[in-house]
Amino acid sequence: MNYSLKSISKAGIPEAISKAELYRYINEPEEAESICHDILSIDPGNQLALRMLGLSITDQFTGAPNDRYAEVQSIFERLSDRYERWYYLGLLHERRAKVQLRAGRPPHTLHVLFEEAMRCFEEAEKIRPQGNDDSILRWNRCVRLLHAHPGMEAAEEIIDIGDSKPY
Repeated sequence: MNYSLKSISKAGIPEAISKAELYRYINEPEEAESICHDILSIDPGNQLALRMLGLSITDQFTGAPNDRYAEVQSIFERLSDRYERWYYLGLLHERRAKVQLRAGRPPHTLHVLFEEAMRCFEEAEKIRPQGNDDSILRWNRCVRLLHAHPGMEAAEEIIDIGDSKPY
């Protein structure tokens, strides 16, 4: 028997997005990822599906070398809104650093990842929509993590740099 993927209808995209969100909420990121691929196969530029796909993959990070960091970066770089691109790239770097910290990687080796996350959040902050402080909230979480973990003292310099390079 030949098994092949079936296409969903364009009319079914909103419901599929809802299901993908539900699967992320109940900690089934592989299911959410599969749904996002189904959506993107018929609507390759769907921004909600791109965001959710990237987040679903980051939900699967374990801190191992085979985590799909480059794939997620490529997905988030496809976001058309500059603010969202910076913000979600920041989330990628932050989640990568946090999962590696949980996996036991020495804290002093992770400050570069936190620095990159904070740089992205800082760029997002500059162009954020009025009333949207998400990038500031994420920046502050990174700062708190840097302060909370012994061995990340080298990262203290990051907090005062204020120098951002274009991404």
